[in-house]
Amino acid sequence: MTHAGPVPSGSLDVPDREAMLALGRRLAAALRAGDLVLLDGPLGAGKTTLTQGLAAGLGVAGPVTSPTFVLAREHPGGPERPGLVHVDVYRLTDWDELDDLDLGAAMARSVTVVEWGAGLAEPLAEDRLDVQIERRPDDTRRVRWVGHGPGWAGRHLDLTADQPRSGA
Repeated sequence: MTHAGPVPSGSLDVPDREAMLALGRRLAAALRAGDLVLLDGPLGAGKTTLTQGLAAGLGVAGPVTSPTFVLAREHPGGPERPGLVHVDVYRLTDWDELDDLDLGAAMARSVTVVEWGAGLAEPLAEDRLDVQIERRPDDTRRVRWVGHGPGWAGRHLDLTADQPRSGA
C-alpha cells in the first residue's frame, strides 16, 4: 500500500564495527519482503558489515560474506521474516549483466541488498533505499540514507535510535 508523505532520509556517524552491525539490525526491523537496498561507498567502508547486521536482524541462516566473486547469494529468512538476497555488482559493467542474474522471484520474497549498486541497480525496483557509507579520516563512518519511490513515501525509518544524532 502506498502512503502519502515524505520519504525517509537521514545520516549518522558510526564509530566502529559493532555500531555498524547494530545499525544493520535496526534497518532490518524496518524492512519487508520486496525491499531493495542499494549500498555504496569505498572499499572497506562497511557495506558487508552493515549487511551482516541486517542479516542478523532478519534471522537469516548461514554466514553472510561478500558475494564479490559469486555475484549473488540467497539466504533463507527466519520465522515470519523475509530472506536476504545479497548481491555485489562491483565486477559488472552494465545493466544487461545485472539483468542476467534473474533476481526477480527471489527479490519478491526477500530483502535485496546490492553492494556497489549506485548507477547500475536502480532499475531493479521503483522503490529503493539508497545507503551511502563514507569512510572518514578518523576511521569512523558517516552513513546517509534516503528512500525513493512511492513505496517509501510516508514510511517511518529511524536508524538513529539508540545512537547520538550526527552533526551537519
